[in-house]
Amino acid sequence: MQFGMFGSAQAKRGGPNDDSGAGFREFVERNVEAESLGYHSTFLVEHHFTGFGQVSASLNLLTWIGSRTTTLRLGTAVMVLPWHNPVLLAEQIATLDLLSDGRVDAGIGKGYRQREFEGFAVPMEEADARFVECLDVMMKAWTSDTPWSHKGTYWQYDDIIVEPPSVQKPHPKLWMGAGSPRSIKQVAEYGFNMLLGQFDSFETIVEEVNLFKSEVEARGRVFDPMDVAVARSVNIVDNQAEYDQAIDARMAGRRRTQNLAQRSDFVDTREEAEFGTIYGSPDHVTEKIQDPRDAGIEYILLNSPGGISTLRRFAKDVMPAFAGAPKVAAKS
Repeated sequence: MQFGMFGSAQAKRGGPNDDSGAGFREFVERNVEAESLGYHSTFLVEHHFTGFGQVSASLNLLTWIGSRTTTLRLGTAVMVLPWHNPVLLAEQIATLDLLSDGRVDAGIGKGYRQREFEGFAVPMEEADARFVECLDVMMKAWTSDTPWSHKGTYWQYDDIIVEPPSVQKPHPKLWMGAGSPRSIKQVAEYGFNMLLGQFDSFETIVEEVNLFKSEVEARGRVFDPMDVAVARSVNIVDNQAEYDQAIDARMAGRRRTQNLAQRSDFVDTREEAEFGTIYGSPDHVTEKIQDPRDAGIEYILLNSPGGISTLRRFAKDVMPAFAGAPKVAAKS
């Protein structure tokens, strides 16, 4: 079983006496130590216009992390394609792949926060079409060794060749965020790996993995459990008071995200906040990690509100229980 990290650094806003870069530097050091603790990967979000300093230039921060590490996979979860110039994005991802010697896990998606689309003056109803065209251009950029042209709805290029080439061939490893049957089938159709978010219940995650497995196999390919990474909020706490404090913080975070996403299906309850969480003692966390493993899930990304303390305790007290055990297929 493999364990990675999922999340974001934060830059503090303030005056000339505030160290706005402290959060980013701490995040880099956390990733450096996490590599030594045995974590396989780090996946960074991309968000804009939040007002609370979430990382926006994810590839820049990953480049810095990559320069301080040697084995840690460098992932995005996700780059929102409808906002980006596809040629420039393909160049940036390939550059990071070169500098890191092929460690990029390029997670891509369509976006979901209304305010971010408004900030970029991109109509949210164009997200699907922009995603498809942007991805098409990026694939041409990565796989074409001779000049090519593109005449699309949103982007036009004439007789260009895109550099640099990536280390991974034919292109950096691609992951796609999914959260609906339609998007899961789309990931399988593209032949990409799949990222599943931290807010769905365990039962929903199992259904999504089983659907992906069936869609992959229906296309004549062998399903590999390592092609699915599931984000879970993991926090090692020692008593009920710490648990309650952690859930309260998660509820506040969900409300803050809702203010930006403006989703009509948002439900603000403690029960909803507890979906996707694995909070408790090391023994409890170990037991709860075993549940997804029994369902065929072999790759967990930790969103760790407890920071490096939880990552250390998880590595020491939980990860050894899952070292070297055989993989199992998702249940039908």
